[in-house]
Amino acid sequence: MARRAPAVDPEDSAQDAGRGPARSAAGLPGVAHALRQSWEQMGARRGVTTLRLLNQTDGFDCPGCAWPDPDPKHRHAAEFCENGAKAVAEEATLRRVTAAFFAEHSLTDLAGRSGYWLGQQGRLVEPMVRRAGSEHYVPVSWDEAFEIIATELAGLASPDEAVFYTSGRTSNEAAFLYQLFARAYGTNNLPDCSNLCHESSGAALNETIGIGKGSVTLEDLEMADLVLVVGQNPGTNHPRMLTSLEQVKRRGGSIVAVNPLPEASLRRFRNPQRPSGVLGAGTPLADQFLQIRLNGDLALFQALSRRLLDAEAAAPGTVLDHEFLTGHATGFDAFAAHLRTLDEADVAAATGLAAAEIDELARRVLAAQRIVVCWAMGLTQHANAVATIREVVNFLLLRGNIGRPGAGVCPVRGHSNVQGDRTMGIWEKMPDAFLVRLGAEFGFAPPRRHGHDVVDAIRAMRDGRAKVFIGLGGNFVAATPDTAVTEAAVGSCRLTVQISTKLNRSHAVTGQTALILPTLGRTEIDVQAGGPQVVTVEDSMSSVHASRGALPPAGPALRSEVAIVAGLAAATLARRVGQTGGPTAAAPASDASGRAEAPEAPAGVPAIDWTALAGDYRLIRERIANVIPGFDGYEEKIARPGGFLLPHPPRDAREFRTPSGRAVLTVNELTVLRVPPGHLLLQTIRSHDQYNTTIYGRDDRYRGVRGARRVVLVNPDDLAARGLADGDRVDLVGVWTDGVERRAADFRVVAYPTARECAAAYFPETNVLVPLDSTAKRSNTPTSKSLVVRLEPRD
Repeated sequence: MARRAPAVDPEDSAQDAGRGPARSAAGLPGVAHALRQSWEQMGARRGVTTLRLLNQTDGFDCPGCAWPDPDPKHRHAAEFCENGAKAVAEEATLRRVTAAFFAEHSLTDLAGRSGYWLGQQGRLVEPMVRRAGSEHYVPVSWDEAFEIIATELAGLASPDEAVFYTSGRTSNEAAFLYQLFARAYGTNNLPDCSNLCHESSGAALNETIGIGKGSVTLEDLEMADLVLVVGQNPGTNHPRMLTSLEQVKRRGGSIVAVNPLPEASLRRFRNPQRPSGVLGAGTPLADQFLQIRLNGDLALFQALSRRLLDAEAAAPGTVLDHEFLTGHATGFDAFAAHLRTLDEADVAAATGLAAAEIDELARRVLAAQRIVVCWAMGLTQHANAVATIREVVNFLLLRGNIGRPGAGVCPVRGHSNVQGDRTMGIWEKMPDAFLVRLGAEFGFAPPRRHGHDVVDAIRAMRDGRAKVFIGLGGNFVAATPDTAVTEAAVGSCRLTVQISTKLNRSHAVTGQTALILPTLGRTEIDVQAGGPQVVTVEDSMSSVHASRGALPPAGPALRSEVAIVAGLAAATLARRVGQTGGPTAAAPASDASGRAEAPEAPAGVPAIDWTALAGDYRLIRERIANVIPGFDGYEEKIARPGGFLLPHPPRDAREFRTPSGRAVLTVNELTVLRVPPGHLLLQTIRSHDQYNTTIYGRDDRYRGVRGARRVVLVNPDDLAARGLADGDRVDLVGVWTDGVERRAADFRVVAYPTARECAAAYFPETNVLVPLDSTAKRSNTPTSKSLVVRLEPRD
């Protein structure tokens, strides 16, 4: 049992690389890997105790992905996947990072370590500060930490010089308080991880159906006649989705995979919860695999829609849902006229697919009454990502496949509460209606000027317009594009603050002064003044439910995210009140019981009893219910096993809250992304042994890569055309219109059956290749899935 963290940072070995994709996913190997990780990090007894409560109605929500839980009546006793078990093991680990660790390891030392090594060191257990000019973190009290932050925030020339970043793992309660704190302080600078992944989905869906969330439930997905899984790898990123896809097949539905890479899980799924999955052959999932060229999805959906229009013209009244289009949609005539000009040669160039392959898919579409399209970052991280997702909506609207059972849009979100964060107000441009309700509830005027998203926040730090960075969870430095630019931007700040459970690269790349504030994790018991607390999360399909930790905290100094945010807010806003003539933080008023009361604030500074809110999360939920539609009766609803479903007008009533009151078919120009001679299109991807920037191990079992992360997957024909062979060492080099050459050095070439002229490599190692200014139109999401690179052999 490897209870101790690795002392040595392992080097890439690339053992067995080039074996190609596995033929199936999960089964006994998945079970074995999950149990081994749990045993190594937690021990057998602690592991069993913890995993037994994972995703159960009386337990805690998985800190991994946002895939929804089944109805409690159909929930399995082991309702988790391999990567969920890994995420829990990393959080519930018995390893600890103490003051002695920071005394031994300087910032320079930590900055030279891999993300894997940093994450394997264990849980952070006491507040630490890196003072200006020092090479080491040292312990600091909570009071002094809050005072450092409050002093810096009070000293800024404008509240907009502060950035308040959020990760998707934060609870609804902590997220609501965090955005309240930022807006009470005076800024909408609330970037979050959505800006990096599904912002394009939100932009496209808000414009076309009036709400930036998916329209299907788990039951809808499982009763679909046809499911398109586009630009997504469920086996690694959302493994529990495979159980639902298996249900689709068992009920007679079809599944089509659209991806530049063959993914093992969509070939065959060996469900570890079924004897046939453990001992038998499992279930073949994808009935058709379209190996699309990177950035070809817009062209594919236009080609599909054009075929539907042609089929309708050949047999009028039998293909399109005219009643739906007439009664609930607008823009059809312009859309249809545009598609009549579609050039099949452009479709072939963009997709790399034969017309016969698209024809086969069109036949499946025509045979299906209920269609769901699922997608993830394979669609959202291109310059034309918003247009592509609008085209997906066009395709579904033609046959009325939004707003009826078994059909709809299904953007599969990443981190476990990333959608809940947005619902709670974590967005740099929340609509005025939300801000009006927030201001009325708390007695202040929230700022209306839009704030910085992630990319704009990096620009602001780079240019000296932002001087304080506070991160509520996440690993900002490793998650963001243009690594050198981002690290320099963060390093130029006067203060950086990381509210974290574990060590990561963002603790090693700091401002002049840096703080680490250690927090409780999802798995841990949270006791406040009002007693044991529960938090809530929202999954990828708009279901909200409670989460209750079960383990003792990793250390006595840990505080919950809610308590940390409330402490920051109280210290900072009380100081601002004192500067304008009100009571100061050092001398609050008291009621008869001796409890500190919220100071009487001057105009514009809200009087909020942060201590009371932190002491009883029910009080936070009361305020959420007063501000955010759909949360009425919040406390009663989360007491129900499985929680409750938030309203979704298109799904619930075919109501589309767009300016026209109808769903919108849009016109989107097709531009073929052509690669210069000698270059490839590169997409950044996750390995099977990671979740976002958290690296669990150095293997990618389903792609046949062992012991290495600095690998690039390239089609054998493309290697031969460049005089390269499997195992060669290369630099990945990208040159962009800004004239800056970006280089990711020393990667091992792996011959792999990718789409021609396309390649893939893992992030965050390849984030250096993503230019800060190369972003999706309308969403400003970095274009991490369509990087033009060349392979430069190393001497």
